[in-house]
Amino acid sequence: MLTVAIAGLGAIGLPLARALDAGIDGLRLVAVAVRDQARAAAVLDGFARRPELVGLAELAQADVVVEAAPAAIFERVAIPALTAGRIFVPSSVGALLPRMHLVDLARAHGARIVVPTGALLGLDAVRACAEGAVASATIESRKHPRGWAGAPYLLAHGIDVAAITEPTVIFEGNALDAAAGFPANVNVAAALALAGIGPQRTTVRLWADPTVDRNIHTIKVEAAAARLTMTVENVPSETNPKTGKLTPLSVLACLRGLTSTLKVGS
Repeated sequence: MLTVAIAGLGAIGLPLARALDAGIDGLRLVAVAVRDQARAAAVLDGFARRPELVGLAELAQADVVVEAAPAAIFERVAIPALTAGRIFVPSSVGALLPRMHLVDLARAHGARIVVPTGALLGLDAVRACAEGAVASATIESRKHPRGWAGAPYLLAHGIDVAAITEPTVIFEGNALDAAAGFPANVNVAAALALAGIGPQRTTVRLWADPTVDRNIHTIKVEAAAARLTMTVENVPSETNPKTGKLTPLSVLACLRGLTSTLKVGS
């Protein structure tokens, strides 16, 4: 039995917490940390096994610490967990790219960082290709303009996505720059970069498209072993259009894989 703690009860954390409370073999939710404790207390009162409300650092009491919080507090969740030698599962994968020193911290303390697939697909194939030569890896992400709202890159460049009336490229560059400019939006690009050829060589193109009602991601990889082209169309969360409904399910599948007798792929 692995104990689990979650930072955040939003579009990712709350569905995950409810699924764990409903019962997953080998996993038990023991703690959560949130900003709005009164709201969380009301939600958790309906749980069959109510987890403890704790501070961010106290999440490290659990065997597995899941980060499902704003990227701004990423290190406040990650560092205590890694220092305590826990399994750290980040949802804000984009926040990990400029903080690869956390991998060294994990190694020093016998911890593990396990990145879920998130809203993406095909990372097993990308990781396999990366064992050989890879010429290029590209991801295009297309969301309704409201799905990009508030991103630092847009604010810095004076881009008003609310005024966009036709499909428009709002960013093109590498995964590291994309993660810095869109910390709440491009976890998919970060996951692709980590699975493949790294953030500097992974090309990212972001579209604000008022004609779509799904978050659409297309991956293209040119490798010695294979040519990959994959597209996923995710239904946005009602509570947070930046996040797809697939994301919490992916984290749940990742956690289930930590204890499963039979594990298929990542």
